[in-house]
Amino acid sequence: MLESERPKLIGENGLRHDGRRIDELRPVKMEVGILTNASGSAYVEFGKTRVIAAVYGPREPPQKYMVLPHRAVLRCRYHMAPFSTDERKNPAPSRREIELSKVAREALEPVILSELFPRTSIDIFIEVISADGGTRTAALNAASLALADAGIPMRDLVAAVAVGKVEGHLILDVDQVEDNYGEADMPVAVAPSLNAVTLLQLNGVLSSSEFSEAFKLALKGIGEIYRLQKETLRNKYLVKVE
Repeated sequence: MLESERPKLIGENGLRHDGRRIDELRPVKMEVGILTNASGSAYVEFGKTRVIAAVYGPREPPQKYMVLPHRAVLRCRYHMAPFSTDERKNPAPSRREIELSKVAREALEPVILSELFPRTSIDIFIEVISADGGTRTAALNAASLALADAGIPMRDLVAAVAVGKVEGHLILDVDQVEDNYGEADMPVAVAPSLNAVTLLQLNGVLSSSEFSEAFKLALKGIGEIYRLQKETLRNKYLVKVE
């Protein structure tokens, strides 16, 4: 692509192409208990990225060979709906979706008290219904809320966000345009009260100092997301006194 064809992502005023500051999240919306047939469910929206997560279980695994005598089996499916992108996506699971299903499971496993439910399975279904960047981190935020909504005992919630590098600037909560034209993308997931990182990936190149700054920026965003997660769960059970 010619340099003249690249969109300008950081303006002279320091604002991004959508008007956000470099350390600002997209507008965030969270709801829990949106599906009546699931044990727990959540809807999460980061700008135009929208994700639904549903949790079923603990329940008897569909195949006996999956049974573990000392803990529950955690199964996770990440899927992008055919209508979630500009071009219709093949509904069959792609290699990327299979990979992100594994990434999500491994990011959530450390916080779930699976040892309390031996010989069972806990199933997480994540459906991306609109994709505009940051789908894996939005998926983790939704899945964590759905697990809590299902009453699954957890050591902590998992909160996640991606930090990117665009035109030499580190930015918080990367959208699709910034991901397409950026120099780096770093998804981070943390269990804040445990001070534990459950996901850290880096696509692209950052210097050691940039990495440190990017991680600090991620923690700032995660702090905001974690507060919204807890507020969303609290609001479901809040008894209003007239």
